[in-house]
Amino acid sequence: MNLETFTFDVDSDGLAVASFDVPGRSMNTLTAKAIADITAITKEVATNDAIKGLVVTSGKSSGFCAGADLGEMNESAGGGKAASEMSEDELLKAAFERGFSLNKTLRELETCGKPVACALNGLALGGGLEVALACHYRVAANDNPKIQFGLPEAKIGLLPGAGGTQRLPRLIGIMEASQYILEGKPMKAEKAAELGVVNELAPTAELVDRAKAWLKANPEAKAPWDQKGFRFPGGVPNQHPGATQIATMGNAMISAKTYGNYPAQVNILKCIYEGSQVPIDAALRIETRYFINTQQRPEAKGMIRSLFLSMQELSKGASRPAGPAKYELKKVAVLGAGLMGAGIAHVQAMAGIETVLLDVDQANAEKGKAYSKRILDKQVSRGKMTQEKADGILSLITPSTDYSLIKGADLVVEAVFEDTELKAKVTKMAEEHLADTAVMGSNTSTLPITGLAEASIRPENYIGIHFFSPVERMGLVEIILGDKTTEETLAKTIDYVLKIRKTPIVVNDFRGFYTSRCFGTYTQEGMEMVLEGIKPAIIENVGRQAGMPMGPLEVSDSVGLDTALKIGRQMAKAAGMDANENPASQFLAWLVEDKGRVGRKAGKGYYEYGEDGKPTRLWPDLSEKIDLKIEECPPELKEELTKRFLFRQCIEVARCFEEGVITDARDADIGSILAWGFAPYTGGCCSYMDLKWGIADFVKEADRLADAYGERFRPNAMLKEMAEKGETFYSRFPPAQKEKAAA
Repeated sequence: MNLETFTFDVDSDGLAVASFDVPGRSMNTLTAKAIADITAITKEVATNDAIKGLVVTSGKSSGFCAGADLGEMNESAGGGKAASEMSEDELLKAAFERGFSLNKTLRELETCGKPVACALNGLALGGGLEVALACHYRVAANDNPKIQFGLPEAKIGLLPGAGGTQRLPRLIGIMEASQYILEGKPMKAEKAAELGVVNELAPTAELVDRAKAWLKANPEAKAPWDQKGFRFPGGVPNQHPGATQIATMGNAMISAKTYGNYPAQVNILKCIYEGSQVPIDAALRIETRYFINTQQRPEAKGMIRSLFLSMQELSKGASRPAGPAKYELKKVAVLGAGLMGAGIAHVQAMAGIETVLLDVDQANAEKGKAYSKRILDKQVSRGKMTQEKADGILSLITPSTDYSLIKGADLVVEAVFEDTELKAKVTKMAEEHLADTAVMGSNTSTLPITGLAEASIRPENYIGIHFFSPVERMGLVEIILGDKTTEETLAKTIDYVLKIRKTPIVVNDFRGFYTSRCFGTYTQEGMEMVLEGIKPAIIENVGRQAGMPMGPLEVSDSVGLDTALKIGRQMAKAAGMDANENPASQFLAWLVEDKGRVGRKAGKGYYEYGEDGKPTRLWPDLSEKIDLKIEECPPELKEELTKRFLFRQCIEVARCFEEGVITDARDADIGSILAWGFAPYTGGCCSYMDLKWGIADFVKEADRLADAYGERFRPNAMLKEMAEKGETFYSRFPPAQKEKAAA
């Protein structure tokens, strides 16, 4: 055999060991070459009488297999014939054959006539676990704390397509299996053994020997479902009341949680239900059909591209200029010990960075450090961290009022109030102690970086580093380039963001930058709907059903209605307009200044809040100012309001591209999902326009919305040009554009 991704050896007892070890990669993935190798190995085992059994294992210490190669999966294949030349039936047949290839291979392995065991030294996820499930016996390491097993495909809009929806329910029952497949959650080795996903636990050094011992003892091994009289643990729908209830309740639960936005979950349930009614071979073909249906949906394409491929690329520093050497950060100062500053200090300390946390008052600085202590104490109490480790992390934070402690810092993050004069003051104070090579960053969310950099003696070293709250939980950092920011400063800042384990996106300077500017359109559209007389409960429910994490009015309360009023007035002033003439500003002024309803922090805004800070009900007296005209929401209205929410945000994203605020479609998509929660099932704003609609149809629909509701929906000149040229955001704004942004 000529294998590229496996090594293959047969011992004196006739027991073969196939070791998965993809050259040049830190982790094994199932590529087309790997599948071809598994096919060749299966044929050899089945036809070679000298081989008495097979152990499948990994040659990498990182684990067994992380799943399918999703980048390769998205590449089309037409059997040598161009897709444009194929009929619809030929396209479907070709797609099915591609999708069924691994399923077919694993079924052949499972029925090769020889016992097959899998020795799992590390993680086995997605297709990796499906390979293991196709083996007759699984022995896993009990001395690897990082080991985990799971089928995470649902998290990126897919379903397991190599037997996962069929073998796992047959192994542990439909009820248990459904939870792991629908949610994509992993399990530890001990839980896998408890459920029966793995048959035995053993030290890593003994795995292969234990697997071989089992082969010798079970020469006639078969999968449970290939044995006479097999029954699903717990029964199957239509034959067992409990299993039938699971199927019916599953539909209701999925509808309640996903609002029908995630086709993968619906198709997973169909796979499990339909597959449970037929023998395994028919069930695997059913799975492949639903897999192809799911894979070809815009939701899967967008989620795979953004939540997996782009996320991996950006989290590994794909936006970083290649020229500058890696910047080693050992000490960082944070100016301002409020909620944001305290959160930034915490993530730095967690990354092993010596942190100076400065404030005007020592008590405030100490309070900022105490924020970290509370988080760490919780970790210790839950057994997730030792007290010794927690104490070591906390010792890295030095709270103080003494700016001279900044000396030796590699970077400074200014996180004081959104006040230009105050930011200028602390910048000058910090730079008195900074080396010429250090970076001066501002955690501003709206103030232009070029203007703030005027206070710096080294504007080329000045950059925006916009965190999101709560810092320890939010995974994104928006890096903003000023007019004079150098490529080296950008590279150093990205190195910093990667060190604290966040995902960076890079944008150019503009008031509100990218995320704050686009985020505001969701809440603004919600207010427009309120002013139109649409019942607030309808607005909130449709917002959530559109895929946003909260309704727009609850989001407004969380941000602060007084903050929104202040920003609106500032932006109107900057644009030379009178905010008092704007109906939205008038309405906000009534809420904030007349009624004292400033949002969640005061316990009253659009909502009323309980002592626990959670909303109890929408404020009924909104009707004092608003004449309710729409109190029912038929499906056509829900569809229209959903479009308004999503299109409004997308139009602003397109304007950001046209104005050069953002230049990489990956940054735009990841930023829209991680920063303000744009419907994840779409893959982000750009993917929603590219894949769900197509730019030409998006432009037509946006024009219709503009005619109906106002010029805020009117597509810009760039979008119209893209529609005429047949472009997408990913073709017009590819990663190469980043070099221009960083120049």
